[in-house]
Amino acid sequence: MDRTEWANQVALVTGGSGFVGANLTAKLLSLGTQVIVLERDRPAPNSLDVLGIRDKTTLVTGSVDDLFLCERLLNDYQPGFVFHLAAQALVGAANRSPLSTFEANIRGTYVLLEACRRYGQASAVVVASSDKAYGIHSELPYKEQFELKGQFPYDVSKACTDLISRSFAATFDLPVTITRSANIYGPGDINLSRIIPGTIVSALKGERPVIRSDGTPVREFIHVDDVVDGYLTLAENIDISRGEAFNFGTDEPVKIIDLVEMIIRLAGRTDLEPEILLTTKIAGEIDAQYLSGEKMAATFDWKPRRSLEDGIQESIEWYRQHLDAL
Repeated sequence: MDRTEWANQVALVTGGSGFVGANLTAKLLSLGTQVIVLERDRPAPNSLDVLGIRDKTTLVTGSVDDLFLCERLLNDYQPGFVFHLAAQALVGAANRSPLSTFEANIRGTYVLLEACRRYGQASAVVVASSDKAYGIHSELPYKEQFELKGQFPYDVSKACTDLISRSFAATFDLPVTITRSANIYGPGDINLSRIIPGTIVSALKGERPVIRSDGTPVREFIHVDDVVDGYLTLAENIDISRGEAFNFGTDEPVKIIDLVEMIIRLAGRTDLEPEILLTTKIAGEIDAQYLSGEKMAATFDWKPRRSLEDGIQESIEWYRQHLDAL
């Protein structure tokens, strides 16, 4: 499938008003795709509005864990592609409220996939899992064949999402493929509790960025445009990606303190000293997480296009232009 063939297609994006979902929606719209967005809440501001694309979508309000609603969407609109991004996506919120996280992330997944099984005409269903589904491993980077060993609420919810999706593919031959992505950043992320947008906005406002750990955890960050491109690549090649999980990694793991100092430097605010809140590790979080991108590269000749520094610089300019809206 060529990118030009997305024109006049119909796609359903769950979680389409979230950061990644809105960027995916924007890309699909630019390709001429009709996009059905399932939105549970409408926080203000939100990524759909910040990106200025809400009125260009067919917006449906409701929850992905509502089987009747999912069946109606699939039956009425008959999307050729389904992108399942709806989730409670914050680790801290998951630790505070595991039940609601399990309901949204686990029930939401099997309800949508059951609706796809019963009523869907989709040729591809792309499900967003996470690098956190892997849990704690002594060997890094994570590879797709590693056991999913999530322990904490968010991690477990994503491991379940992953396993349920592959079960539907194996048992019912549903055209499902799974993504396991590193931490995603870029334009349109208005959740300032995340380390990259929070640090950028603090630096642009002349405030000391806050690090809510001791600064030593190692993470991997990937630009949202690269993630969106990865989603489309898997959907376009569902004959190959069907029933498989794929890492979206960058081969650029970084310590959180080094990441924050990079942002401060690129924002031109080296006069600001980060405020480190803890002197010990954070309970309930894994110390080091990063992915191998070998499978995507070998299977689809796919690699992220942006280095971390280039992506951060681009993001800083976007936040500089939209600072008043945040």
